[in-house]
Amino acid sequence: MSDSSVGRATPITNATHTQRPSGMPIHKYGRYEAVEIPDRTWPDNRITVAPRWLSTDLRDGNQALIDPMSPARKREMFDLLVRMGYKEIEVGFPSSGETDFAFVRSIIEEGAIPEDVTISVLTQSREELIERTVEALRGAHRATVHLYNATAPTFRRVVFRGTKEQVKQIAVDGTRLVMEYAEKILGPETVFGYQYSPEIFTDTELDFALEVCEGVMDVWQPEAGREIILNLPATVERSTPSTHADRFEWMSRHLSRRENVCLSVHPHNDRGTAVAAAELALMAGADRIEGCLFGQGERTGNVDLVTLGMNLFSQGVDPQIDFSQIDEIRRTSEYCNQMEIHPRHPYAGDLVYTSFSGSHQDAIKKGFDAREADAAAQGKPVDEIEWAVPYLPIDPKDVGRSYEAVIRVNSQSGKGGIAYVLKNDHKLDLPRRMQIEFSRIIQAKTDAEGGEVTPGQIWSVFQDEYLPNPDNAWGRIQLRSGQATTDTDGKDTLTVQAVVDGTETVLTGTGNGPISAFFEALAAVGVDARLLDYQEHTMSEGASAQAASYIECAIDGKVLWGIGIDANTTRASLKAVISAVNRATR
Repeated sequence: MSDSSVGRATPITNATHTQRPSGMPIHKYGRYEAVEIPDRTWPDNRITVAPRWLSTDLRDGNQALIDPMSPARKREMFDLLVRMGYKEIEVGFPSSGETDFAFVRSIIEEGAIPEDVTISVLTQSREELIERTVEALRGAHRATVHLYNATAPTFRRVVFRGTKEQVKQIAVDGTRLVMEYAEKILGPETVFGYQYSPEIFTDTELDFALEVCEGVMDVWQPEAGREIILNLPATVERSTPSTHADRFEWMSRHLSRRENVCLSVHPHNDRGTAVAAAELALMAGADRIEGCLFGQGERTGNVDLVTLGMNLFSQGVDPQIDFSQIDEIRRTSEYCNQMEIHPRHPYAGDLVYTSFSGSHQDAIKKGFDAREADAAAQGKPVDEIEWAVPYLPIDPKDVGRSYEAVIRVNSQSGKGGIAYVLKNDHKLDLPRRMQIEFSRIIQAKTDAEGGEVTPGQIWSVFQDEYLPNPDNAWGRIQLRSGQATTDTDGKDTLTVQAVVDGTETVLTGTGNGPISAFFEALAAVGVDARLLDYQEHTMSEGASAQAASYIECAIDGKVLWGIGIDANTTRASLKAVISAVNRATR
């Protein structure tokens, strides 16, 4: 070994990062079939308008619950969806039992459905079930029957043991029966629609899915003013979102009567990419999305309508659904589903607008400061300029959140987060070096005690450290009153009544301003202080506004900050000096 290599670390090489075989039984699983579209167009598209939305919380979401919703909880969920603005709501599976049938009847008979809201009900392709399903809709303003049957090869072979033609015939016959019973049962007061789903679309051969859909359309005969909804479910999410988009572009290109087809996407989240799959399907030609609030549903859930809608909002596209009170939406969903929303859930979780990291907190604080400065420079209210705050994709205020929880302090936090809490909650805009000083005090507390430090605890520590008062009268000096006069030469003479070391004392001094005069006065009681920095700001507007003064002093060899708060700026600066002096001898 040469002397030049002594003490050097071993360099990283490519071989260092070579992955080893997992040993898992990968031979059991095959690749997902790609779709040949050499001239695919969806990657260049953008989502610029909201899709049609259908909530299936009361059907697909409800059937996945450990404890399915009671009638009261179902009604609570239905009313929430209506308030939020959903115009298509799948309300149940009426032929599955009396509970669903009775709920559908209740919202119709009680007039709970606004005239511009379409309710949808699901049925399998069996005559007695279809009849019962349509019967549930009697008297509705607007209603859709949603018929489905599984078309994927595994289901044809294992579940139904039928041929392609037999599976297609189930769909065709079911469509005809829906039309017959709608004609027989529903009156002219009902605007009636039809939806068909080739179930397990993502595992069905594309040409066969197309053939079945065409057979269904041949019966329904979609035309202007008579649409058909063709819903293509990712009943089990199996492929990448890009392949899902390819399948939608292929279907959208090959369907006849496309102008009278509402192409609907219904992703599940088995691979954790349902949101991406839905968004890419929209880019590839889908018109409508079915899902549940917060991704409720079988296994890993349906696609999350809250995330999808808020993703649009964050890009400046109106989702046409109101998420402005997201905590109310979350609480209602948790009550209805008896399931908690994860604290990291996008947009709605307790912690999603919260930063603990010091560097993140510092960037957020600077972002809010810059936003205020930009608004002032443009002469606009701050809410009228484009949102641009680091680490916050949207303004939490827009979904009903306060800024209180944006920054929370623990052992990972830094000066920016602590300064943000003080500015947001107490209107104190600490100078940068004072931020550093106080953050060390909080850091010592978190290191010693662990866990999170609440805003209330931060303020309590700050008061104890910097703000002696009659209720917390620590330190050598307590200010009673002070008066400054200025002579013709511009010199200030300051007279201060104070308690020094427990004794009532009058301090006097002269200088180029009240602070300089106060330093001279303090020298008479043995305080050697020198001014290093001075900053102040008002804490609010109006005649009764208070001022905050921040003073950095060198006191007997120590560099310390002090703060004073008072309606009188001179008195505030004197309090700041006393704060620093008292800290030096504490």
